[in-house]
Amino acid sequence: MAIAAANSPPDPVLVAFNRFGLGARPGDRDKVTHDPRGYLKAELRQPDIALISLDDSAYASLPGSTPAIQASMAANFQRKLDREQKAATMAQPAMASATTMPAQATSAQIAPAHPLPPPTAPAKPAPPVEAALFRADAQARFDKAFRAEAGFVERLVYFWSNHFCVSVAKDNIVRASAGAFEREAIRPFVLGRFADMLMAVERHPAMLFYLDNQQSIGPDSRAGKNRRRGLNENLAREILELHTLGVGSGYTQADVTSFARILTGWTMVGREGRLGEPGSSVFNANAHEPGDAVLLGKTYPAGGMGQAEAALNDIASHPATAQHIATELARHFIADDPPPAVVARLAKVFAKSDGNLRALAATLIDMPEAWSTPLAKMRSPFDYIAAIRRAAGPGPANDPGQSLNWLNALGEPLWQPPGPNGFSDQADSWASAEGMKIRLDIAWQAARQVKDIGNPNDMLDAVIGPSASPETRQAVARAESKQQGLALLLMAPEFQRR
Repeated sequence: MAIAAANSPPDPVLVAFNRFGLGARPGDRDKVTHDPRGYLKAELRQPDIALISLDDSAYASLPGSTPAIQASMAANFQRKLDREQKAATMAQPAMASATTMPAQATSAQIAPAHPLPPPTAPAKPAPPVEAALFRADAQARFDKAFRAEAGFVERLVYFWSNHFCVSVAKDNIVRASAGAFEREAIRPFVLGRFADMLMAVERHPAMLFYLDNQQSIGPDSRAGKNRRRGLNENLAREILELHTLGVGSGYTQADVTSFARILTGWTMVGREGRLGEPGSSVFNANAHEPGDAVLLGKTYPAGGMGQAEAALNDIASHPATAQHIATELARHFIADDPPPAVVARLAKVFAKSDGNLRALAATLIDMPEAWSTPLAKMRSPFDYIAAIRRAAGPGPANDPGQSLNWLNALGEPLWQPPGPNGFSDQADSWASAEGMKIRLDIAWQAARQVKDIGNPNDMLDAVIGPSASPETRQAVARAESKQQGLALLLMAPEFQRR
């Protein structure tokens, strides 16, 4: 699958669609030929381009995070009641013998007056509410990917959603609200300020629940003294290690503990609704650790929720945060080992613009290295599935099941990373022999579903263009059928790489 480095820079149109976007659809390349950079920047200028609005009739059935969590809580409570009722029923003694049929009764005596209808198959049970919510948000994400122009902003959404990840494996509450988390805490801020996204992410109920901050109680708070419960450092540690400063940036374990104290009281309302609307995020003053706190050498005066807000704002503008975010973005869009000069320029823009993510995205587009570096990174599973759908068609209508199954098979189940550090952004994580075999199977499945393929050679020109190697062109041209030709195109190195 390796592609030899060419002496000339890669095709700029292919860079626009593969490095920055989600792959070309038939006809897309013709829109980009004269100004690939301008085509990408046009996406950055479109207002609300990243949003999945509930005002859009296509997404009217999607709930916000709080209603989704409430539905999950109610469903979980009902399941608990059903289990208890079933256990109680099974524990009851057998019915009295008077309810049984007398032994001497004849068949004529017990025959029904009218013939009974034939037995019917039991109705298929409705999917759990969390699964239905998850699939609705998954379908919205797939639709958005298929309808995007280049897909640069969607790629930014996926980058930030993976950077600030939650996992549906944690609990049904996260399964119900993971899609809403992306819609509410990532999409509105993906071209805004990093500090605003950081604040929205860390106070979102899905993140608070995922990283157990609802379990974190200030030891000297009113609740801590009464319940004898203490700190949970998960949220504080992951904010410093993964979300902002990064490993090796100079913070200490004492900073993690102090930050955990600062974050106490940031919680999610439970089913009982004692602190507010069930499923919503709230500040519980009774659980907040009182007093001043020192973080990264700075003292934050006691001040309730404002203490953590001030700390987050400072961390968002810290030089180490600029360096960490710049490195992650450069690795995602340019190379596994990005040129230091690229990272330095991105970090400088981040610092000078107060974390303006639109400015950071525009800087990526303008970087010569983005257009001269060979397309050597392997497409992640989601990028690959999105590219297949865009090239070959959107797949089964209003049913994300097949795409979700493909992602599971490829090792990147939707909104289910292996840990708080998200899915790997290194090319070799997705380039195993087993992974390539699964990609081949998926390419065949997708090709067989296309009803009117046309000429695969024409599609090769429409999707890959002049970058297609002689070997790829020969393989597609010699295919025994149109389906085989399309499958070979979807497995071509030029299609796999970004």
